[in-house]
Amino acid sequence: MTVVLILITGLLAIFGYRAWQKRTRIQTLLASALGDDQRRVIAQEVPISRRLPQVLRPGFEGKINRFLDQVTFIGCDGLDVTEEMRLSIAAQACLIIANSDAWYKNLRTILIYPGAFKSTTQVHDGYVVREEEVVRLGESWSLGPVILSWYHSQQGAANEEDGKNVVLHEFAHQLDDLSGQTNGVPVFGKGQTFAEWERVFLDAFARHEQTVERGKPAVLDPYAATNHQEFFAVAIETFFERPDQLKRDEPQIYAQLSTLLRLDPTTWG
Repeated sequence: MTVVLILITGLLAIFGYRAWQKRTRIQTLLASALGDDQRRVIAQEVPISRRLPQVLRPGFEGKINRFLDQVTFIGCDGLDVTEEMRLSIAAQACLIIANSDAWYKNLRTILIYPGAFKSTTQVHDGYVVREEEVVRLGESWSLGPVILSWYHSQQGAANEEDGKNVVLHEFAHQLDDLSGQTNGVPVFGKGQTFAEWERVFLDAFARHEQTVERGKPAVLDPYAATNHQEFFAVAIETFFERPDQLKRDEPQIYAQLSTLLRLDPTTWG
């Protein structure tokens, strides 16, 4: 019995030490600043990041360091992943959670294609299920990975005012999935309730569906009418790239996202 207790105690000590090491490493990464060269790359590749308030920058940079430590980037179709690619994607992903306690805890891998890529999807027609190939710019899987077209990721970041950003879009899905399902209902921020979130988003989704059906312009891209999770992801894109228009046209959506992320891009630079 004594030997068994000694073994159990030893194992617990080992696990405890490893957990302590992990926590310490994460805390160190979160407290670390980026280098000047890294800052220059991010400012060039992700111009929207230049507007981030100075008070949020230390946390933003720390999360980028943690993200780069956690995630493996893999190039596909012969693409060589560069440091600029890693920094650009990491900065865009961390912009969403720059002032949030949320973390992409399930993500370990990002696959990057040179351009748009083919993906197989299942189509249900009554009792018949068939597979079809579709061309995509990005894809987010529950529990990872995230798959991105580098061409469209770079273009989406470069144009910071068109409301279209594939990296923000796919990482909005990752944020959504932290609740256990990708359904447009994320883990709420302080003071938020499911009842209020549901009322605001369902009303806005129904209005947007009607707007798209009538062929009228809207602040949100027509793709937002696909389903609730795509509505949420497109709303995140618009929140960062067209905050003034979103706050004007959909003030309740803007308010919910602002509370969720603890950010107010209408006040940035």
